Amino acid sequence: MSQTTNKKDVIIVGTGIAGSLIAKLLSDHVFDVTKGKMIHRADAGKSDHIKEISILMYEAGLEAGIELDSVSSMTTYNEYIRTFYREEAKVPNSPYPNLKQAPSPNVLDMEHIIQPYPDKKGYLVQFGPMPFASDAIRVGGGTTLHWLGTTPRMLPNDFKLTEKYGITIPKPGSAEQAPVNWPISYEELRPYYEMAEFEIGVSGDVSRQEYPIDEKTEEYYGNYVFPMEEIPQSYMDHKIIEGLKGTSVKLNSGEIPLMMVPSPQGRNSIPNPKYGKTKIIKAEPKDSGYQLVLDSSEKEEYKALGSVWNPYMGERCEGNASCVPICPVQAKYNALKTLKKALYKLNDNENLKRNPYMQIQAQSVVYRLSIDPNDKDKISRVHLRRYASKEKTDFVEESVDTSDAIVILAANAFENPKILLNSKYTVNNVEKTAANSSDQVGRNLMDHMVMLTWGLFPEPVYPYRGPGSTTNISSFRDGNFRGEFSAWISPLDNWGWGWPAFSPGSDVTYFITEENLFGTELRKELINRLSKQVLFHFEIEQLPNPNNRVTINDQYLDVLGIPRPVIHYELTEYEMKAMEQAKDASDQMFERLNIKDFTKYTAEDKNSVIYNGKRYSYNGAGHIVGTHRMGSKAEDSVTNSYCKTWDHPNLYVVGAGNMTTLGTSNPTLTLSAFTIRSVESILADLEIQLKK
Repeated sequence: MSQTTNKKDVIIVGTGIAGSLIAKLLSDHVFDVTKGKMIHRADAGKSDHIKEISILMYEAGLEAGIELDSVSSMTTYNEYIRTFYREEAKVPNSPYPNLKQAPSPNVLDMEHIIQPYPDKKGYLVQFGPMPFASDAIRVGGGTTLHWLGTTPRMLPNDFKLTEKYGITIPKPGSAEQAPVNWPISYEELRPYYEMAEFEIGVSGDVSRQEYPIDEKTEEYYGNYVFPMEEIPQSYMDHKIIEGLKGTSVKLNSGEIPLMMVPSPQGRNSIPNPKYGKTKIIKAEPKDSGYQLVLDSSEKEEYKALGSVWNPYMGERCEGNASCVPICPVQAKYNALKTLKKALYKLNDNENLKRNPYMQIQAQSVVYRLSIDPNDKDKISRVHLRRYASKEKTDFVEESVDTSDAIVILAANAFENPKILLNSKYTVNNVEKTAANSSDQVGRNLMDHMVMLTWGLFPEPVYPYRGPGSTTNISSFRDGNFRGEFSAWISPLDNWGWGWPAFSPGSDVTYFITEENLFGTELRKELINRLSKQVLFHFEIEQLPNPNNRVTINDQYLDVLGIPRPVIHYELTEYEMKAMEQAKDASDQMFERLNIKDFTKYTAEDKNSVIYNGKRYSYNGAGHIVGTHRMGSKAEDSVTNSYCKTWDHPNLYVVGAGNMTTLGTSNPTLTLSAFTIRSVESILADLEIQLKK
């Protein structure tokens, strides 16, 4: 085994958005030895009394995925695009390497679960009773490579479901109930949302955001505009808005007015002149620790950030409609853009220069941490298996000394708990697992259940153009009904029936085999059907449930001998009742719009439930959260509100797994906001460490 003694100040596991944000923000700061404080490098000048922060990142994916010089990054990304074109099933993971050494969950591997036997077809070992329906990708940049790019914020009440609606969840191993409030409020997180929207580059119109909340838009957003102007809503969206404007739907909870809102998005449009100058996120010292601020003292106007290999490519969304799984021009944000800012810094001549204090080691699968009970339970080593190539499964065992370093697990919500659960240590003859004194590691696995409804509009609305979605129905994101059933958000999808019915291929098959059409007649019918296809999308919130969890078992190992995630997953009546209500809302909207309903749920669907005698099917949203929740007490959470573990003084666990509840927003923006906030605590710990 190779033991690395070249010590670093910070070790980060994962190059997705959480890891890349932390690397970028830390590398933007240096330690002023004279002042004994962390300062932004823009304020450091040419001082000789500066110490750089040394950072080592580990990435499980291929080396090519983190080579971010212009030629290499363009070559790799173009290969992703070519792979996407060749793949028959254009699912989220289809463009990216399918690695034996660092396998990823794939929606194509999902099967019905026949208990008590697990489904072992894919990377996940699924015991059910329902299959977990979402995927992720282990590659440089993480799952932001195939995310949709929609960036709504969570709503104020999402952070206080117990306080507002009396919602509680079972406490593991007890008959007691536990609250589900976050340890931070929306108001506390709001400035970090602004920082995340700057870093991602969010397009939208604040004045047109309308939500079912008590706060006015001015209170919710403050005196604020998004960095870029709104992405135009599609023609289909306008026709649906025209038909539903001023109407409401009637659910068990009462009449709910319909609000159609242009969606904020992490993709490039026209920079908003009102946003002003470009910004920097910098730390300012306070009485105890640091406060990050969005500083606007820069001289240049805000610019859209294009592709990793060419900043002038992808400056505007080109409407390619393949956002999931890949944006051909990188107009959509991905974490490689942030990672490159950590790897390259401006020199005195305003040219980009490779940061020598920042190192990324790819093809390195971190699988275990060592804990030193004699040194305050600090993380003393990080263990990994480094493989040589995509083709070979042999590996070199390595470990790195972290006794004087800060360790940050920034992988996805499957991998972070898997590493922690595999990190065992003994105290007074009692075996423990890392960061798990609360028994919460791996628990409360959540996703949005995506229930789809689809039909034919009475006239052409021309889907398959523009981003995947440009409008959402926000009416059901909050309300008193949350005491009885889930909230949801309803994006209007621009993909026709591609997701639920595999259009347009299935339409071609139908007209040839069932209608015996060819040539001109076939073309005519395809144009008629495809131009009228509409798809409504109901993203239903799932509550934290300690029985929904990631565990490990030595019976189920990957080719490197590392445990695979073992999944236990179920739905509750709370979520199933929301499906019933959402379908009722869809039926009313379809009737009002004269949409001919083609929605069909069958027993053959991989994710299907029967509630009150009716069948409902759903998909995963790719919103994998909750497996190392933050909280205000060590007894019921894994980390504090800054993502620092309660059990180990030098360990942070950061990512979507920190989310206490899911709400109705895509989680990337929220996880980015609290990840940025966590840097305040990391900088404070680094100050103490570097003073030594």
